[in-house]
Amino acid sequence: MHKSTKIKIAMFVLLVGMACMFTAVVTDYWAVLSPRVEKLNETCEAAHFGLWRICKKHIYITSENYVEGHGCGPISLPGEENCTYFRHFTPGQDTEIFEYKTQKEYNISAAAISIFSLAFMILGSLSLLGSCTGKGKGRDYLLKPAGMFFAFAGLCSFISLEVMRQSVKRMIESDETIWIEYYYSWSFACACTGFILLFLTGIALLILSMPQMPRNPWETCMDAEPEQTE
Repeated sequence: MHKSTKIKIAMFVLLVGMACMFTAVVTDYWAVLSPRVEKLNETCEAAHFGLWRICKKHIYITSENYVEGHGCGPISLPGEENCTYFRHFTPGQDTEIFEYKTQKEYNISAAAISIFSLAFMILGSLSLLGSCTGKGKGRDYLLKPAGMFFAFAGLCSFISLEVMRQSVKRMIESDETIWIEYYYSWSFACACTGFILLFLTGIALLILSMPQMPRNPWETCMDAEPEQTE
């Protein structure tokens, strides 16, 4: 396969990865939390949250939608929903929102790391755009920083995922919260997909930017003719 074709495929995969990561950052379905259902024919309060806000939903539980052994929900059931932003960078205003002090620290870390991921994606896109518009050696030269930036964006995504996972774990284990059950939702899945695509494609761009391997055992990499990207 020609090198230019490989680069085009990598660019398409990167677009999908960036779309997944951006979707994960701006949506609030990373995790869904449910309390214990004490009685039927009453409302219970489930919640879903992301990096920037938490949404609490009052769901009316009847014998028709109640599943024994499970908490409040599913979250798709109709109910009154109230969403509140975390105000990450305003000290002292989030304790009541999260009902748990350390939760704010986790979300600040996850949100900050996700911003770094977006910044690396922007830098990688600019480098890749410069590589597409450049000529000769300049084209291959810009592939290297592009690959590094996208790989770094993938790593930041992974760290943000792990921080959020620890955040959910602490909320479930805490005696100060009502949540007893949780599951990761589609925003979390988008972030996982973005991490895999960004990191692996970034590594692929780094490999594509390397000199062509020698065809004969007596050649060195410097002796081998460069592979054309035209």
